[in-house]
Amino acid sequence: MPYIRESIITTVSKAGTVHIAPIGIIAEKDGWIIAPFRPSVTLDNLADVPFAIANYTDDVRIFAGCLTGRKLWPTVPVDGFPVPRLAAALAHSVLEVERVDDDGMRPRHFCRVVREETHAPFTGFNRAKAAVLELAILVSRLGMLPRDKIEAEIAYLSIAIEKTAGEGEKEAWGWLMQRVGDHLAAKDASGEDARG
Repeated sequence: MPYIRESIITTVSKAGTVHIAPIGIIAEKDGWIIAPFRPSVTLDNLADVPFAIANYTDDVRIFAGCLTGRKLWPTVPVDGFPVPRLAAALAHSVLEVERVDDDGMRPRHFCRVVREETHAPFTGFNRAKAAVLELAILVSRLGMLPRDKIEAEIAYLSIAIEKTAGEGEKEAWGWLMQRVGDHLAAKDASGEDARG
C-alpha cells in the first residue's frame, strides 16, 4: 500500500476562483500524486491551472467543513504562484503537475514539489483530531458503506471524542454526525436496505 498524507488541497480556476478540498495525496518518489474523483472541481482546476497547494493543518474543522458544505476558509497568497494556501496551514507544499495518467474514475496527477514552507509549530497529537479525520473519510464514502459498518465505526471513534475532544473537535464531529444522520434518514425514507 502506498503512503498517503491527508491534506487540504487548494486549487484555482482560470478565473482565479479558489477551491478547497480534503484529499489524501499519494507519495511518489520525491513528489506527490493528486488523484481527484471524476467529476470534481479539483480535477477541472488542475486541467486549467496545473498547480496545487497541499496544506497541512491540524484544524480538523476544515476537513469536516469541506464535507458538510462549509468550504469558505481563509486563504493567503503564496508569492510567485497562482494558488493560495490556507491561512490555517501549519505548513504547505507547492505542487506542480508534471504529467497526468488519465483514468475514467480517478486521473492521477503526478506532481513535483516546487517549494515547501512552515508557518506554525505542530504542538502534538490528539486522539479526537484523529477520530474526526477518520469520520470525515467515512462520510466521504457513505454511499459505499452498509449501515452496520457506519454505525460500528462511529461507535469506536466516539470514544476518542468523549475522552479527548476540545471545542473545535466537538464542532467538527457535530457537523459530520449531522451529515451521517441525514444520509441514514434518507436511506430509511427511501426504504433502501441500508445493511448491505
